[in-house]
Amino acid sequence: MMAQQAQQAQEAQEASDARQAHEAHDARRAQQRTALFSVVAAAGLVAIKLVTSLLTGSLGLLAEAMHSGTDFVAALLTFYAVRVAVRPPDRDHPFGHGKAEHLSALGEAAFLALVSGFIVFASLRRLANEGGHEVDAAWYAIAVLVVVLVIDASRTVISLRTSRRYGSPALAANALHFGSDLLGTSAVLLGLLLVRAGYHDADAIAALAVAALVIIAAVRLMRENVNVLMDRSPAAAEADARHAILTAEPGIELRRMRVRQAAGRHFVDAVVGIEADAAIGQGHALADRVEEAVHQALPGSDVVVHVEPAIAHDLRERVSGAALTVRGVREVHNVSIIDVDGRRELSLHLKLPPDVRLAEAHEVADEVERAILDAVPEIIDIHIHIEPLAQGAAAEAEQPLAPEVAHVRRAIRDVVRDVTGSEPRDVRIRRGPDGLLALLTVCVPGDRPLGEAHDAAGEIERRVRDASPEVNEVVVHTEPD
Repeated sequence: MMAQQAQQAQEAQEASDARQAHEAHDARRAQQRTALFSVVAAAGLVAIKLVTSLLTGSLGLLAEAMHSGTDFVAALLTFYAVRVAVRPPDRDHPFGHGKAEHLSALGEAAFLALVSGFIVFASLRRLANEGGHEVDAAWYAIAVLVVVLVIDASRTVISLRTSRRYGSPALAANALHFGSDLLGTSAVLLGLLLVRAGYHDADAIAALAVAALVIIAAVRLMRENVNVLMDRSPAAAEADARHAILTAEPGIELRRMRVRQAAGRHFVDAVVGIEADAAIGQGHALADRVEEAVHQALPGSDVVVHVEPAIAHDLRERVSGAALTVRGVREVHNVSIIDVDGRRELSLHLKLPPDVRLAEAHEVADEVERAILDAVPEIIDIHIHIEPLAQGAAAEAEQPLAPEVAHVRRAIRDVVRDVTGSEPRDVRIRRGPDGLLALLTVCVPGDRPLGEAHDAAGEIERRVRDASPEVNEVVVHTEPD
């Protein structure tokens, strides 16, 4: 049955991995199709605007043609960047290739800034030379601008939707530029209509408006993408991740958290503190819960959680935590601290692998002693008892109890009823090499403090041993009633 369940779990995981790979492939294809459409559209717009500007002498159309020319170059860069950014991580790029998109967007912003300077210079020069240049606001120029407006609107919407769906900054940059093209084309169209009405400087003014749009777009792109390339922490994402962690684990010690972003994906590094004497499994489980909380707050994020021992305040916890830092120590128990004439002495039991030689075990014990004295200087003397870690043996099946020990079960039930006022939920008796082992599950009111429940369990253990000396060990598990 377990083998069948394991096989089903493996098949489900393989199906999930295949589905995720298929979805990632579809996402890459969609982004590449959108980028390729932008390249074709930008090339067509450059040709249309440039030819029309040469025929009409419109500086506004020439500015728009150069603006579209930069978009054409930027679209080529975006198409290349999208193909690079979706590559999976490799040995040289363990964090992936997402920053290629931001480099592309930064290059696009540099092109826009250069073009804006030329447009401003040409527009001011034409405005200073009053009447020195005539613009032919022909009907076909108006028709071309109307067609360009339709193209600009369509590619703006397509790029914006795709960028939001897949979180692509390069496509978002394209959408922003196409939107500025839409506004710029509208300004040039208005300028040509005013030229037809007799306002000859309207075309140069429209060119200046286009230049202003270009400058705004360039500055915005440079700022956003430089922040990403410099690994500036996104404040909103960091706040969301921090809130998710503290909500999922209210008592957690969140020591440090770093968040950065690339290609629409967040990378989160968190350092959390856990009890110094906590087991490795507990630390791993805590890290898993923190990771899941961040994934819910920032879907698709890459999360790394580092677990460190928290600052212990309880003396026994400090002792156990210090002992567990020594290599080879598997378990620490029976930690006892005794005050002798104002001095504190310590005794504890260490469990080491059973195949360790005595000389090696003694060296480990010495290292444990040094670690404890460094961490807990108020300890004056330490007594260490070394034990072998029990070999993992399968739990023995419950053996039929002989009639002469059947009274043990009755004695246990009597003790539990007397202490808790109710019947035990479960009683199991095992035969061990040293005698009988009693495993009990008892019910305690859920509103009672943990200390009282522990005292009740201790009382049950003591009285069971007194009533049945043949019981070597009693393990009591308490559950809320």
